[in-house]
Amino acid sequence: MRIFLETGRLALLPATAADAPDLLALDNDPAVMRYINGGRPTSAEDIRDRTLPRLLHDHPCTGTRGYWIARKKDTGEFLGWFELRPLDDRDPAAAELGYRLARAAWGRGYATEGARALIDKAFTDLGVRRVTANTMAVNTGSRRVMEKAGLSLLRAYTEDWPEPIEGSEHGEVEYGLTREAWQHRP
Repeated sequence: MRIFLETGRLALLPATAADAPDLLALDNDPAVMRYINGGRPTSAEDIRDRTLPRLLHDHPCTGTRGYWIARKKDTGEFLGWFELRPLDDRDPAAAELGYRLARAAWGRGYATEGARALIDKAFTDLGVRRVTANTMAVNTGSRRVMEKAGLSLLRAYTEDWPEPIEGSEHGEVEYGLTREAWQHRP
């Protein structure tokens, strides 16, 4: 499998159908899914019919996928996935950054390491001019990763959740970073 991006400790690879068991385990950890769906279980059918097609999608404007499986570079251990996908399949100017890591990978700097590497790749190789990221306002861990990766808080907002989960009443936050700000970072 061709590696899309490497960092000091991570290998980001295109997802394959063989990743389904790891993705199922990831999405069935209530702590991992707390700010996504309130920690409700995910079925194997959901992984096959919804998750994998999203992770396997190629974006014509960047010539890449928008999601990558994260593995430890030295052992190949599954850590989760990272997202850097164009908001519009026809235009790479704006891309959304995201990540979902297994609980065993939390607190070790993997999310920040992968996010920084993807941001650098976005601005140097993929034609991206603006990276955005969103999370629930109460998701302090994810917000901390966004800030460590160089993104700044742009706005707080509320959305109607079809099925509200604990904390959704506090709204969402959007972070962002432009190529110009990235070029002039300290």
